[in-house]
Amino acid sequence: MKFNILGYLIKEGIRNTLKNKKSTMASLVIMIATMLIFGLFFVVTENINSVMEQIEAQQGIQVFIEKEATQAQITELKEKIQALDGVNNTQFVTKEEALNTVKNQFKEHKNLLTGYDEKNPFPASYIVTVTDLSKIGSIAKQIETFENVNEIMSKDATTDALLSIANGIKIFSGIILVFLVVISIFIISNTIKLTVHARRREISIMKYVGATNNFIRGPFIVEGIIIGLVSAMLSIGFISLIYDVIAGKIMASQLMGVMGISLLTFAEIFNLIFVVYLILGIGIGVLGSVVSMKKYLEV
Repeated sequence: MKFNILGYLIKEGIRNTLKNKKSTMASLVIMIATMLIFGLFFVVTENINSVMEQIEAQQGIQVFIEKEATQAQITELKEKIQALDGVNNTQFVTKEEALNTVKNQFKEHKNLLTGYDEKNPFPASYIVTVTDLSKIGSIAKQIETFENVNEIMSKDATTDALLSIANGIKIFSGIILVFLVVISIFIISNTIKLTVHARRREISIMKYVGATNNFIRGPFIVEGIIIGLVSAMLSIGFISLIYDVIAGKIMASQLMGVMGISLLTFAEIFNLIFVVYLILGIGIGVLGSVVSMKKYLEV
Protein backbone atom coordinates (compact mmCIF):
# COMPACT_ATOMS: atom_id res chain seq x y z
CA MET A 1 0.00 0.00 0.00
CA LYS A 2 2.81 2.38 0.92
CA PHE A 3 4.53 1.68 -2.42
CA ASN A 4 1.30 2.52 -4.28
CA ILE A 5 1.00 5.83 -2.44
CA LEU A 6 4.66 6.67 -3.07
CA GLY A 7 4.25 5.78 -6.75
CA TYR A 8 1.18 8.02 -6.98
CA LEU A 9 2.99 10.97 -5.36
CA ILE A 10 6.00 10.65 -7.70
CA LYS A 11 3.77 10.19 -10.75
CA GLU A 12 1.70 13.27 -9.86
CA GLY A 13 4.84 15.31 -9.19
CA ILE A 14 6.31 14.46 -12.60
CA ARG A 15 2.93 15.17 -14.26
CA ASN A 16 2.76 18.60 -12.61
CA THR A 17 6.30 19.39 -13.78
CA LEU A 18 5.60 18.42 -17.39
CA LYS A 19 2.12 19.98 -17.46
CA ASN A 20 3.30 23.44 -16.44
CA LYS A 21 6.03 23.66 -19.08
CA LYS A 22 6.31 27.44 -19.27
CA SER A 23 6.55 28.04 -15.52
CA THR A 24 8.85 25.03 -15.10
CA MET A 25 11.20 26.25 -17.86
CA ALA A 26 11.21 29.78 -16.42
CA SER A 27 12.07 28.38 -12.99
CA LEU A 28 14.82 26.18 -14.43
CA VAL A 29 16.46 29.10 -16.25
CA ILE A 30 16.36 31.37 -13.19
CA MET A 31 17.44 28.56 -10.86
CA ILE A 32 20.36 27.58 -13.12
CA ALA A 33 21.50 31.21 -13.28
CA THR A 34 21.22 31.49 -9.49
CA MET A 35 23.05 28.21 -8.89
CA LEU A 36 25.77 29.18 -11.36
CA ILE A 37 26.50 32.29 -9.32
CA PHE A 38 26.31 30.19 -6.15
CA GLY A 39 28.73 27.65 -7.63
CA LEU A 40 31.22 30.28 -8.75
CA PHE A 41 31.32 31.83 -5.28
CA PHE A 42 31.61 28.34 -3.80
CA VAL A 43 34.65 27.36 -5.91
CA VAL A 44 36.24 30.76 -5.21
CA THR A 45 35.89 30.12 -1.46
CA GLU A 46 37.33 26.61 -1.79
CA ASN A 47 40.31 27.95 -3.76
CA ILE A 48 40.91 30.66 -1.17
CA ASN A 49 41.08 27.95 1.51
CA SER A 50 43.49 25.96 -0.67
CA VAL A 51 45.69 28.98 -1.43
CA MET A 52 45.86 29.90 2.27
CA GLU A 53 46.97 26.35 3.09
CA GLN A 54 49.70 26.59 0.44
CA ILE A 55 50.82 29.98 1.79
CA GLU A 56 50.91 28.54 5.32
CA ALA A 57 53.20 25.80 4.03
CA GLN A 58 55.48 28.35 2.30
CA GLN A 59 55.29 31.32 4.64
CA GLY A 60 57.89 31.02 7.34
CA ILE A 61 60.00 32.74 9.95
CA GLN A 62 63.71 32.88 9.23
CA VAL A 63 65.71 32.54 12.42
CA PHE A 64 69.38 33.59 12.01
CA ILE A 65 71.74 31.81 14.36
CA GLU A 66 74.66 33.41 16.22
CA LYS A 67 77.97 32.64 14.45
CA GLU A 68 79.57 31.53 17.72
CA ALA A 69 76.87 28.90 18.44
CA THR A 70 78.15 25.33 18.73
CA GLN A 71 76.53 22.38 16.99
CA ALA A 72 74.99 21.27 20.29
CA GLN A 73 73.50 24.74 20.84
CA ILE A 74 72.15 24.81 17.26
CA THR A 75 70.47 21.44 17.80
CA GLU A 76 69.06 22.58 21.15
CA LEU A 77 67.63 25.71 19.49
CA LYS A 78 65.84 23.56 16.90
CA GLU A 79 64.29 21.42 19.63
CA LYS A 80 63.02 24.52 21.45
CA ILE A 81 61.51 25.97 18.28
CA GLN A 82 59.91 22.68 17.24
CA ALA A 83 58.33 22.35 20.70
CA LEU A 84 56.40 25.62 20.31
CA ASP A 85 52.64 25.41 19.78
CA GLY A 86 51.77 26.18 16.14
CA VAL A 87 55.15 25.25 14.62
CA ASN A 88 54.81 22.90 11.66
CA ASN A 89 58.39 22.32 10.52
CA THR A 90 61.91 23.57 11.23
CA GLN A 91 64.42 23.37 8.36
CA PHE A 92 68.13 24.08 8.84
CA VAL A 93 69.85 26.24 6.19
CA THR A 94 73.65 26.17 6.19
CA LYS A 95 75.85 29.18 5.42
CA GLU A 96 76.75 27.63 2.06
CA GLU A 97 73.09 27.07 1.13
CA ALA A 98 72.28 30.68 2.04
CA LEU A 99 75.09 31.92 -0.22
CA ASN A 100 73.95 29.70 -3.10
CA THR A 101 70.38 31.00 -2.72
CA VAL A 102 71.60 34.59 -3.07
CA LYS A 103 73.72 33.62 -6.10
CA ASN A 104 70.67 32.09 -7.78
CA GLN A 105 68.76 35.32 -7.18
CA PHE A 106 71.52 37.32 -8.86
CA LYS A 107 71.53 34.89 -11.84
CA GLU A 108 73.78 36.37 -14.56
CA HIS A 109 75.42 38.72 -12.02
CA LYS A 110 76.39 35.96 -9.59
CA ASN A 111 80.09 36.64 -10.36
CA LEU A 112 79.75 39.70 -8.09
CA LEU A 113 79.62 37.27 -5.16
CA THR A 114 82.73 35.28 -6.14
CA GLY A 115 84.83 36.75 -3.32
CA TYR A 116 82.33 35.54 -0.71
CA ASP A 117 83.10 31.86 -1.30
CA GLU A 118 86.09 31.99 1.01
CA LYS A 119 84.65 34.50 3.50
CA ASN A 120 80.97 33.68 3.67
CA PRO A 121 79.14 36.55 5.47
CA PHE A 122 75.79 34.74 5.57
CA PRO A 123 74.84 33.10 8.87
CA ALA A 124 73.21 29.71 9.23
CA SER A 125 69.50 29.84 9.95
CA TYR A 126 66.29 27.92 10.52
CA ILE A 127 63.24 28.32 8.29
CA VAL A 128 60.22 27.82 10.55
CA THR A 129 56.81 27.14 8.99
CA VAL A 130 53.59 27.38 11.00
CA THR A 131 50.29 25.50 11.08
CA ASP A 132 48.24 28.70 11.40
CA LEU A 133 49.25 32.02 9.84
CA SER A 134 47.48 33.97 12.59
CA LYS A 135 50.04 32.61 15.11
CA ILE A 136 53.14 33.69 13.18
CA GLY A 137 53.58 36.91 15.20
CA SER A 138 53.35 35.27 18.62
CA ILE A 139 55.68 32.44 17.58
CA ALA A 140 58.29 34.95 16.33
CA LYS A 141 58.19 36.79 19.67
CA GLN A 142 58.78 33.55 21.58
CA ILE A 143 61.72 32.59 19.37
CA GLU A 144 63.30 36.01 19.93
CA THR A 145 63.72 35.13 23.63
CA PHE A 146 65.79 32.00 22.90
CA GLU A 147 69.56 31.95 23.29
CA ASN A 148 71.84 31.94 20.19
CA VAL A 149 69.21 33.75 18.09
CA ASN A 150 70.86 36.65 16.26
CA GLU A 151 67.91 38.01 14.29
CA ILE A 152 64.44 37.05 13.10
CA MET A 153 62.78 37.85 9.80
CA SER A 154 59.05 37.32 9.37
CA LYS A 155 56.42 38.82 7.10
CA ASP A 156 53.81 39.77 9.69
CA ALA A 157 52.38 42.65 7.64
CA THR A 158 52.06 40.50 4.51
CA THR A 159 50.53 37.65 6.50
CA ASP A 160 48.00 39.93 8.22
CA ALA A 161 47.03 41.46 4.86
CA LEU A 162 46.52 38.02 3.30
CA LEU A 163 44.42 36.84 6.25
CA SER A 164 42.29 39.99 6.16
CA ILE A 165 41.66 39.67 2.42
CA ALA A 166 40.86 35.95 2.70
CA ASN A 167 38.49 36.43 5.64
CA GLY A 168 36.79 39.36 3.91
CA ILE A 169 36.17 37.31 0.77
CA LYS A 170 34.89 34.36 2.83
CA ILE A 171 32.40 36.56 4.72
CA PHE A 172 31.21 38.24 1.50
CA SER A 173 30.87 34.85 -0.24
CA GLY A 174 28.92 33.46 2.74
CA ILE A 175 26.45 36.35 2.63
CA ILE A 176 25.99 35.93 -1.13
CA LEU A 177 25.47 32.17 -0.79
CA VAL A 178 22.75 32.62 1.86
CA PHE A 179 21.09 35.32 -0.27
CA LEU A 180 21.08 33.04 -3.33
CA VAL A 181 19.54 30.15 -1.34
CA VAL A 182 16.71 32.45 -0.19
CA ILE A 183 16.14 33.60 -3.80
CA SER A 184 16.05 29.96 -4.99
CA ILE A 185 13.44 29.03 -2.38
CA PHE A 186 11.34 32.05 -3.43
CA ILE A 187 11.56 31.08 -7.13
CA ILE A 188 10.50 27.46 -6.60
CA SER A 189 7.73 28.38 -4.16
CA ASN A 190 6.24 30.83 -6.68
CA THR A 191 6.44 28.29 -9.50
CA ILE A 192 4.67 25.63 -7.46
CA LYS A 193 2.18 28.22 -6.22
CA LEU A 194 0.90 28.54 -9.82
CA THR A 195 0.17 24.80 -9.91
CA VAL A 196 -1.38 24.87 -6.45
CA HIS A 197 -3.60 27.83 -7.35
CA ALA A 198 -4.87 26.06 -10.48
CA ARG A 199 -5.77 23.00 -8.38
CA ARG A 200 -7.03 24.83 -5.28
CA ARG A 201 -10.58 23.48 -5.57
CA GLU A 202 -9.28 19.92 -5.98
CA ILE A 203 -7.09 20.41 -2.88
CA SER A 204 -10.05 21.71 -0.87
CA ILE A 205 -12.16 18.66 -1.84
CA MET A 206 -9.31 16.31 -0.89
CA LYS A 207 -9.10 18.03 2.49
CA TYR A 208 -12.83 17.65 3.12
CA VAL A 209 -12.83 13.93 2.26
CA GLY A 210 -10.05 13.27 4.78
CA ALA A 211 -6.77 13.47 2.83
CA THR A 212 -3.83 14.38 5.08
CA ASN A 213 -1.71 17.47 4.50
CA ASN A 214 1.33 15.30 3.75
CA PHE A 215 -0.58 13.34 1.08
CA ILE A 216 -1.75 16.54 -0.62
CA ARG A 217 1.69 18.15 -0.28
CA GLY A 218 3.57 15.11 -1.67
CA PRO A 219 3.26 15.69 -5.46
CA PHE A 220 4.20 19.36 -5.10
CA ILE A 221 7.26 18.47 -3.04
CA VAL A 222 8.29 16.01 -5.78
CA GLU A 223 7.80 18.79 -8.34
CA GLY A 224 10.03 21.12 -6.32
CA ILE A 225 12.71 18.44 -5.92
CA ILE A 226 12.70 17.71 -9.67
CA ILE A 227 13.18 21.39 -10.51
CA GLY A 228 15.92 21.72 -7.88
CA LEU A 229 17.82 18.59 -8.93
CA VAL A 230 17.66 19.27 -12.67
CA SER A 231 18.88 22.83 -12.05
CA ALA A 232 21.69 21.52 -9.85
CA MET A 233 22.91 18.91 -12.36
CA LEU A 234 22.86 21.33 -15.30
CA SER A 235 24.60 23.98 -13.19
CA ILE A 236 27.43 21.59 -12.28
CA GLY A 237 28.01 20.92 -15.99
CA PHE A 238 28.14 24.63 -16.83
CA ILE A 239 30.38 25.43 -13.83
CA SER A 240 32.80 22.69 -14.87
CA LEU A 241 33.24 24.24 -18.32
CA ILE A 242 33.51 27.83 -17.03
CA TYR A 243 35.88 26.88 -14.20
CA ASP A 244 38.29 24.93 -16.43
CA VAL A 245 38.59 27.89 -18.83
CA ILE A 246 39.07 30.57 -16.13
CA ALA A 247 41.38 28.43 -13.94
CA GLY A 248 43.47 27.52 -16.99
CA LYS A 249 44.04 31.18 -17.86
CA ILE A 250 44.89 32.09 -14.26
CA MET A 251 47.38 29.22 -13.93
CA ALA A 252 49.02 30.27 -17.20
CA SER A 253 49.82 33.72 -15.74
CA GLN A 254 53.37 34.51 -14.63
CA LEU A 255 52.20 35.67 -11.19
CA MET A 256 51.03 32.18 -10.18
CA GLY A 257 54.35 30.72 -11.32
CA VAL A 258 56.34 33.26 -9.31
CA MET A 259 54.23 32.71 -6.18
CA GLY A 260 54.42 28.93 -6.56
CA ILE A 261 50.69 28.58 -5.92
CA SER A 262 48.25 26.36 -7.81
CA LEU A 263 44.46 26.33 -8.01
CA LEU A 264 42.31 23.29 -7.36
CA THR A 265 41.25 21.27 -10.39
CA PHE A 266 37.51 20.79 -10.84
CA ALA A 267 38.00 17.06 -10.31
CA GLU A 268 39.35 17.81 -6.81
CA ILE A 269 36.22 19.74 -5.79
CA PHE A 270 33.67 17.76 -7.83
CA ASN A 271 32.63 15.40 -5.00
CA LEU A 272 32.13 18.27 -2.57
CA ILE A 273 30.21 20.49 -4.99
CA PHE A 274 28.09 17.50 -6.10
CA VAL A 275 27.04 16.76 -2.50
CA VAL A 276 26.38 20.46 -1.78
CA TYR A 277 24.25 20.83 -4.93
CA LEU A 278 22.40 17.59 -4.19
CA ILE A 279 21.49 18.86 -0.70
CA LEU A 280 20.62 22.30 -2.08
CA GLY A 281 18.46 20.89 -4.88
CA ILE A 282 16.45 18.66 -2.58
CA GLY A 283 16.38 21.13 0.33
CA ILE A 284 15.32 24.13 -1.75
CA GLY A 285 12.72 22.02 -3.56
CA VAL A 286 11.17 20.79 -0.32
CA LEU A 287 11.24 24.20 1.40
CA GLY A 288 9.85 25.96 -1.67
CA SER A 289 6.98 23.47 -1.87
CA VAL A 290 6.15 23.69 1.83
CA VAL A 291 6.11 27.50 1.72
CA SER A 292 3.87 27.62 -1.36
CA MET A 293 1.40 25.06 0.07
CA LYS A 294 0.95 26.60 3.52
CA LYS A 295 -1.89 28.96 2.57
CA TYR A 296 -3.93 26.38 0.66
CA LEU A 297 -3.76 23.72 3.37
CA GLU A 298 -5.32 25.98 5.96
CA VAL A 299 -8.94 24.90 5.38
